[in-house]
Amino acid sequence: MDKNSKIYIAGHNGLVGSAIVANLQSKEYTNIIGKTHSELELTDQRAVADFFESEKPEYVFLAAAKVGGIVANNTYRADFIYSNLTIQNNIIHQSYLSGVKKLIFLGSTCIYPKEAPQPMNEECLLTSPLEYTNEPYAIAKIAGIKMCESYNIQYGTNFISVMPTNLYGANDNFNLEKSHVLPAMIRKMHLAKLLNRGAEDRLLEDLGVDSMSEAIRYLSEFGIYHDKVEIWGSGKPTREFLHASDMADACVFIMENINFSDVIIGKKEIRNTHINIGSGEEISIKELAYLVRDIVDFKGDIYFNTEKPDGTMRKLSDVSKLTSLGWKKRINLRGGISNLYNWYNENCDIVKR
Repeated sequence: MDKNSKIYIAGHNGLVGSAIVANLQSKEYTNIIGKTHSELELTDQRAVADFFESEKPEYVFLAAAKVGGIVANNTYRADFIYSNLTIQNNIIHQSYLSGVKKLIFLGSTCIYPKEAPQPMNEECLLTSPLEYTNEPYAIAKIAGIKMCESYNIQYGTNFISVMPTNLYGANDNFNLEKSHVLPAMIRKMHLAKLLNRGAEDRLLEDLGVDSMSEAIRYLSEFGIYHDKVEIWGSGKPTREFLHASDMADACVFIMENINFSDVIIGKKEIRNTHINIGSGEEISIKELAYLVRDIVDFKGDIYFNTEKPDGTMRKLSDVSKLTSLGWKKRINLRGGISNLYNWYNENCDIVKR
């Protein structure tokens, strides 16, 4: 890419997209395009076609997606598979039609089987059943991988799929119903701390409600009390986390340096060409909860509700392919969580329920 190449970031305001925009800007790329949801409805095939016809981007980061945690994935199954399939179908197809030079499609390591060998490498895709709770989302992302591979094979495009691990960072989703585990933990601990310290004004402001009775009723729905916080499951599952800034750096590195031809060398059959993006490190949910409690400075207890699902017990990505291509992560977990908690405190007015 040249510094003035026209680069389209689909989903530029989200956790992933905003981090990519920031990384590109730090590297002095000057011609970055982003459209809000109100400006461009990505599930509208005609609107997406018109956008590509008028703007003619040279490079595309497909970071737009409908995402959420266990509750959201399991509750809104139809929404997750429809929205994600439609968004990626529209953008990938129009990228082909308009002659985009390179596209990076972002998925998630939830594409891998529930009982995948650990750490999960790219070759274990589609080898056994998926985790039930996020199966619709995972199937949509697997379809995106196959779409990129198929367009590359049939049409000679240069579309690369990357599968990030659990991400966190600025512009994360802190909605208690729909957020992923780490931002949910941060907000739960923070709200419990405010409740514990009697900081009623700050608590009401954070929640956007008018009375403490309403606040306490709402918080109890999510297991948040003045003296304890409920965490779903046993705390035994382990997870891998990567700061969004590191993920963005990896994506830009791949866009600048890696082509589809680089990931099919030696393959008899062209499949599993996607690239895992992760830290290669894991932590148990229990250890994570106590780390977050320490960073947030909540003095209460943590209650692990074993009547709630754990999800997959272990989910660690094998990042040897990415490492062999020349990239490694920079931000450690404690520092990254502290950074995110500071961001939350500065921006809690925009993350109300």
